[in-house]
Formats: sequence, C-alpha cells, structure tokens
Amino acid sequence: MRALIFDLDGTLVDTVYAHVFAWQRAFAEVGISIDGWRIHRRIGMSGGLFTRAVAREIGRRMSPEEVEALQRRHGELFEEFLPERRPLPGAVELLRHLRENGVVHGIATSGRHPEIDASLEALEVGPETVVVHSGDVRRAKPEPDLFLACQKRLGVESAECYVVGDAVWDLLAARRAGMLGIGLLSGGYGEDELIRAGAFRVCRDPADLRWVLDELGVLVGDIPVGD
Repeated sequence: MRALIFDLDGTLVDTVYAHVFAWQRAFAEVGISIDGWRIHRRIGMSGGLFTRAVAREIGRRMSPEEVEALQRRHGELFEEFLPERRPLPGAVELLRHLRENGVVHGIATSGRHPEIDASLEALEVGPETVVVHSGDVRRAKPEPDLFLACQKRLGVESAECYVVGDAVWDLLAARRAGMLGIGLLSGGYGEDELIRAGAFRVCRDPADLRWVLDELGVLVGDIPVGD
C-alpha cells in the first residue's frame, strides 16, 4: 500500500518567507544581524537545531535558555506576520482527493503547536489525518524521526512511503528513513538542488503533484479533466 507523507511549511501552506522574516526579526532583537538568504537555507529544520546552526555559522554560542527564548519569540512574530494562512495551489483539493479515495497519508512537520494549528485549519485537516510535529520526536529534520514516526502511525512500511517536501532537509531526512522523496518548488529551492538532495521527481506545487499520482503508483479515483 503506497502512502504519502507531507511536510507542511512551503509544501502545503505558503509560510516559508513569513518564517524567514520572523527569524530575522527575532535574531535582530537580540543584536544579531543575519541575511535573509542564510535563514531561508535553514528553514525546514527544527527550531532548536535551526537556531544553533545559524549561531554556529555566525560564530556565536548560545545557551539552551537563549535558544528557547528565540524559538518562542519567532513563534510570536510568525503569528503577527501571518495571522491567516494561505494553502498553496491545489493543496486543499489534493488532501481532500486523497481522503475521498482512501489513500493513506499524513503530515510530518518540524513546526509545533500552536504555530501549526492555523495552517492545519486552512488546509481543512481534521482529526482523521495523522499529524506528527517536532514535539512528538526527539530529533527533527534532517534526522528521519518525524517521517518514521508518521510512517508507524500510518501502519505502513518505510519502503511504501513517499515523502513530499520543499526543502533539501525534507529529502535528506526521507533518504535516511528509506523513503522516496518528491520535491516541490513552492518553498524556494531550485529543481537541481532538490534532485541533488535526493528527489526522484520534482513538481511545481501540490496542484502539479495531483496530476502525477498515477505515475507514482498511488491508487486514486479518476481525476476529471479541468478539475
């Protein structure tokens, strides 16, 4: 039985650049100036790993208390910058299509509650959908823990799972989990980068992915022309 495991930010909802701005402001407030592109390259990691990686890159050590404070401030700023979430093209329709056709799927995100709640609501994700977040595992991406936890809750084997993500961290974690990765361009990474990170297929966005599900061997109903 084929299953799909989706990343959230940049894959199903248009939130990547709000995260970039929120992290940039949070660091600026503690006197650390970081270029936006450096932050963007780290989006997709867990908040704690992200903070430590950026601090290491600029040559500054941070205490666990500083890391936690930055994560908390990032969450506050993210809510301020993006109080309403916009699903990426075709995301709501794709998830609905999977539910209606009984395709096993779940969401595994490096985000955490309550910051992901508005995104799940915008996607019309209900309690029937398996959602694994950073608080459920010890290590987040690029470690495979999120995807492995989601796979176990879905009741399928790793070899039967496709991971759909927009960042190289998603694809690296998928490889470590023994799963095939599908890259989406909707998070700002280029096609070549995603392929080098392990994507065997790259699509533009969720709408584009929906049209190639049959090529992945995912059993779905007929997709009406023009739907």
